[in-house]
Amino acid sequence: MPRERMNEQQVSAYLHMDLRELVKLASRGQIPCHKVRGKFEFTKSDIDHWVEAQMHTLDRDRLAKIEKGVSAHHGFDADASLVTPLIPPNGLAVPLKAKTRDAVIRGLVDLACRAELVYDRDLLVREIRDREELCSTALAPGVALPHPRHPLPYDISASFITVGLTTSGIPYGSADGSLTRLFFLICCKDDRTHLHVLARLGQMLHKPAAIEELCSARGTEELARMLRNREEATLDT
Repeated sequence: MPRERMNEQQVSAYLHMDLRELVKLASRGQIPCHKVRGKFEFTKSDIDHWVEAQMHTLDRDRLAKIEKGVSAHHGFDADASLVTPLIPPNGLAVPLKAKTRDAVIRGLVDLACRAELVYDRDLLVREIRDREELCSTALAPGVALPHPRHPLPYDISASFITVGLTTSGIPYGSADGSLTRLFFLICCKDDRTHLHVLARLGQMLHKPAAIEELCSARGTEELARMLRNREEATLDT
C-alpha cells in the first residue's frame, strides 16, 4: 500500500529509529510529514522516497536497522539472500560495453530483455532516464544504482537486478565528480521490494574496499561469486 498512512510510532518501528529522533526530524521539516491534531502523520511512499534520497549518507548500522524494520513491516525474511536471487541468468555484463550514461542504461535494460523480464524496452529506458534527470543515482566511489522513479507493477514480469561493470569509469553524475564503473539496475514491482533491495545493497557496498573488490572482477562468473560472498557476509554480521 504505497499511500498507506503511518503515525509516529509506526514510522519509528518501520525505520527502526528512536521515536524522539523521528519527532525531532519531523519538527525540523527534515522528513516528509504533516501535523494532525498535534501529532505528525506520514505517508509510506513519501518515507520510502526519503530513505532512498538519504541512502548515500547512512552508515551501515542505520541501513541494517532500516532493513530490519522494513522486513518486519512487510513480512520479509531479513536473514535470507535478496540481491543475488533477483539477478537473472546472464544478468551480468563484464565488461559492460558503454561509455555514456545512456549506453549504460540501454545495456542494463537489454540484459533484462534477453531474460524476458521486460514488456516494453523503450518505455523502461525512458523511465530510468527520467529518474536520472531528477537526481543521479551515482554514489561515491565508483558505483551507481539506476532505477525507475516508481515501481513497475505492469511493465516487468518480475522484480529483477541486472549488473554491469565497465572497463573504465564514465561520468554518471556523482556528487563529487568521480567516475563510475559498477552499475546495478534495480527494477521492482512494488515499493517494499525496492526499499529492501536498496537497504541490502547499501550494506553490501558500504565499504569502499567492497566496491574495489567487485570492480576487480575479470568476468561474470567471478563477479557473481563476489556478490554472493558479499551478501552472505552482510547477513552474517
